[in-house]
Amino acid sequence: MEVPAEGKESPALPPAAALPSESQAMAVQITVLEARELKAIKSNVSVTFVCVEYNGASLGDSSRTDVLPNGTANYNFSTSFDCSPDGPNSWDDIAQKPVLLTVMEVLQKEKRQKEKTACLGQAVVDLLPLLQGQCSFKVLAPLYAVPPSPLESLHSEAKAALEVTVCTEEPLLSAAQLSNGNILSVTLEAAYSVPEAFATTGPLQNYMACLQVPAAGEKEVPLFFTNGTLKLTGEKEPLPRPKKWPLANVIAPGALSIPNSFIVGGPYEDEDGELNKKEDREFRIQAERMKRIIWDMERRCYLDPTAAVILQKHIAECQCLPMEVCRISAASSSKRKTSKADKGDEDKQIFFHGVAYVNVVPLLCPGVKQIRGAFRVFPYQDTEVFKKTKTQQSVFRDLRGHLSLTREELRTPQPSTPPLSRAVPSKTPKEDKNTKDKDSNRRMSSASKVQLSDATVEAENATYCLDGQQYTEAGTFLVMEIKLDKALVPKRSREELSRQVKQMIPPRPLLPPRTTGAKKAVEDYHSRVRSIAVAILSEYHELFGKGLPGWGAIDHQTLEEQKHQLNFELNSSGKYFAFKEQLKYAVVKIVREKYLKTTVFETQEQFQAFLSELYVYLVDQMHVALNQLLCEEAASPAPVSQTTEEQLQLFAHEAEVIKDYRLASFYHQQRLAQDQCNIQYWLDYGAFCLLLEETTKAQECFQRALSLDPHHIQSLLLCGIVATMLQHYEDAEIFFEDACCLEPSSVVARTLSGLFYELQNNNIQAEMAFREAKKLLQAQLAKERSIPDAAEGEGGEKRIPAGCVSSPSPGPEEHLPEGSLDGSAKRVPEAVEPAQSCTVPEEDAAAPEVAPKGPSQPPCTVFTKAVEFLMKVNAIQFVHRALAHELLSFQGAPSCAYYLALAQTYLLKEDLPRCEECLCEAVRIDYVNPNVWAQKGHLCYLKRDFGEARQCYERTISFAEDAADMHFVYLRLGSIYLEEKEYGQAKQTYLLACKNSASCLTWLGVGIACYRLGELLEAEDALSEANALNNSNAEVWGYLALICLHGGRQLEAEQCYKYAVKLALRNDALLREILAAQERFGFGNPSL
Repeated sequence: MEVPAEGKESPALPPAAALPSESQAMAVQITVLEARELKAIKSNVSVTFVCVEYNGASLGDSSRTDVLPNGTANYNFSTSFDCSPDGPNSWDDIAQKPVLLTVMEVLQKEKRQKEKTACLGQAVVDLLPLLQGQCSFKVLAPLYAVPPSPLESLHSEAKAALEVTVCTEEPLLSAAQLSNGNILSVTLEAAYSVPEAFATTGPLQNYMACLQVPAAGEKEVPLFFTNGTLKLTGEKEPLPRPKKWPLANVIAPGALSIPNSFIVGGPYEDEDGELNKKEDREFRIQAERMKRIIWDMERRCYLDPTAAVILQKHIAECQCLPMEVCRISAASSSKRKTSKADKGDEDKQIFFHGVAYVNVVPLLCPGVKQIRGAFRVFPYQDTEVFKKTKTQQSVFRDLRGHLSLTREELRTPQPSTPPLSRAVPSKTPKEDKNTKDKDSNRRMSSASKVQLSDATVEAENATYCLDGQQYTEAGTFLVMEIKLDKALVPKRSREELSRQVKQMIPPRPLLPPRTTGAKKAVEDYHSRVRSIAVAILSEYHELFGKGLPGWGAIDHQTLEEQKHQLNFELNSSGKYFAFKEQLKYAVVKIVREKYLKTTVFETQEQFQAFLSELYVYLVDQMHVALNQLLCEEAASPAPVSQTTEEQLQLFAHEAEVIKDYRLASFYHQQRLAQDQCNIQYWLDYGAFCLLLEETTKAQECFQRALSLDPHHIQSLLLCGIVATMLQHYEDAEIFFEDACCLEPSSVVARTLSGLFYELQNNNIQAEMAFREAKKLLQAQLAKERSIPDAAEGEGGEKRIPAGCVSSPSPGPEEHLPEGSLDGSAKRVPEAVEPAQSCTVPEEDAAAPEVAPKGPSQPPCTVFTKAVEFLMKVNAIQFVHRALAHELLSFQGAPSCAYYLALAQTYLLKEDLPRCEECLCEAVRIDYVNPNVWAQKGHLCYLKRDFGEARQCYERTISFAEDAADMHFVYLRLGSIYLEEKEYGQAKQTYLLACKNSASCLTWLGVGIACYRLGELLEAEDALSEANALNNSNAEVWGYLALICLHGGRQLEAEQCYKYAVKLALRNDALLREILAAQERFGFGNPSL
């Protein structure tokens, strides 16, 4: 029949094509252009037409068209149907139901006979691209032949095809829906190792499964998998094999295959589920050849932005989704005519009711869009299912009246229905009425079930568990795949790093050329003698003055006394030894460059003779240098350091983390040497002293900062903290009161003051301070919330990590970022408990300061802000007291930020077991927090569990959001790659570290990786940059020595080796490698 022209009304339109009442309805136009190679299906076909169906309803037939000699038939037939988010043809229908095209052959008729037709072939068109942002697309759909009889099957590939276009006037999804929505695809492959009671003989059985997917509100969308095929012992299914559509009205078997979608399998060890260990391999192989149930079916579900967030939250809270399985009797048609009472009994025949707990936590890993694995089947027990998945009802029990159908009814077309009964076949109007009555009765029954006694519930569970227990005995497991169109947690998109290390090294001024040889060695000796002479003369002037006595020259006896006194002062102060050390290097250069002595003397006589000769020469050159000093100008100033303040701060923090406290102290002193009037430098040095538990020294630093600015709030607070630690309580009270007076709006100052008063058992003052701090915080956050919503909508919300207590901030008033508060803790790690008599009042403690904006954000409290400030200055004693109050301020379980801060304190004290306990709770609460995974990686690294540390670090850098301490994540991950000889990965990781925050250690890692990869030029560039940032790193000199050895640069190789040894190279393996290379090349070691 002809389809009415577009834009005209048609009263005969089928239900699937009828215009829904929703205003968001859109028309999807299907155009069948032509058929190709029809004669490959049947050689004598002459006249055909095409029927178009969607969602169980006919959209119309094309006109009769002659088949050309080349097998082509031009239909040019267009039709359409309307779809809307919640209408008869919803987005879920678009995702999982294709357009069905049936090519009908018009048979030649004899006189006075009606026209006869026969089905020639079927094709399907997937509409999924419409939900992926496309407005139109063209496909060449394979046309599969229909077998001559139902008992026969055609497995050959389709040789014919239909050219089809699909288009809409505008995209089905908005930009926000497209970017934030998702498409969930679930493929149930098979159930293996099924119970022995499953048999192919006897009454027809329908093997079914259903996965419940969380949706908006408390609803769940069930994805049904019906008509599983029971197969006996035999060869396993081939791989790859196509996935099948969940269609019931397809008569061409090939058309059930989803185009370009295959089950590919893979090694058991690479799967995400259970039974993926080496010891399970033999069991899996045997099970795949024994009795099994095959579905190979894929179901899809569109997740709008809200549903995608709900799914992510559900996974974080419950970790598992329930996949129910059961066997239902497929009654014959005659049995359907029984009485209502018998029908009610028949509806209840659900056997072998089991459930598999599908662990979908890997979908929360950054960038992960697909999981596949085996999952064991257990008996269905309501309490166990609710405990593990928070699912309160069984789909099969609620819908068993709909599911007890004949085999024929299960294969009838199924129009779209509401979500909870989406897979239930349609009924006649009379049956619909009966169904509604039953549904209302069932709802009343469900309401009454809530009031059943525990004994009744247990009895019902026991009835279903009798058959379900056989799953456990047989070891039944499901193999399935869950795939998302987009990852729930996006993965960081890394920009390509340049292969040339030189491009990443910042430009530096060229160092002055250094000439080598005897002449240069003598000149250096002269320069050193002159500088020492100037220093000794300065010492003389300090002792005896610069001018001579007015009555003339100094007599010999006075001169001798002054000489003895000067010698005594130089020796007693250690300056004589320092001068001698300064002169030593210049003498060594003369020995090497002028006398070419680099080896051990053969005899003692030769050694003594050489010393005599050298002594005479050095004394002569000393006189030459002293004579030149009389006519020379002052020495030029030392070159300005190229190291910036930010670099020195990074180097100091880096040295603190790797516990090289001597080097960290050096960098802090370097910062102070550059600017002694910088308050922050003194505060950082004092915090470093607190880390070393040098409280007195920290007090000096904080007091020095306070002397520079008596009104500096941080300095006052820190002076109060160290005074408290030194038990100078009167001084501490003055500092805290002064800070509160100077900055009345400071939440941190009020909170720390309250903690101090609590320590003094001054409960009234502590309570007043806490109350005032809470009022200030509420006022601050209320002011922030007064920003217009439009500004928030334009800028969008930024997700801030929960574990941010270690992130740098300029002052104590910077707000703590919010984190995630989900679930309840089973056991809270120990923390210092506050005094019970001065706890926060009930009305304040019960209600947090700020209500969270979403379900995953914890409240921001005054103690949270105090912890942030205290963690930065290493005031661990106060941190524990603040965390104890933080613990009491929560109505439910502690937040992820609480556990993360507590874990960091334990990590500083090297209490690794308690740290691990806290991080496990933090991971459970906020699975996608990069700071948690970074801290867990640090913990595993310190425990030398490098495999687990690598996984944690790789997950951390995969997040789109950086952790607070990415520098050390890169450093340690790079070192693990080097240890595992994955030098390419190590190079890329260290280059990322150099890009973010370059240091000697980051460039050293790049240099080592390039050297191991044989890229000697890049290795030398990287090591030279590392040496420019820190020329006292022995390992840098060691690798430079290796590069010079490979390059045949003898003098430089000797110098680099000399510095490596002088700086006490501790890497024994590297030292052995250098010695072996020196022996192989025949140079580089002066002692050889």
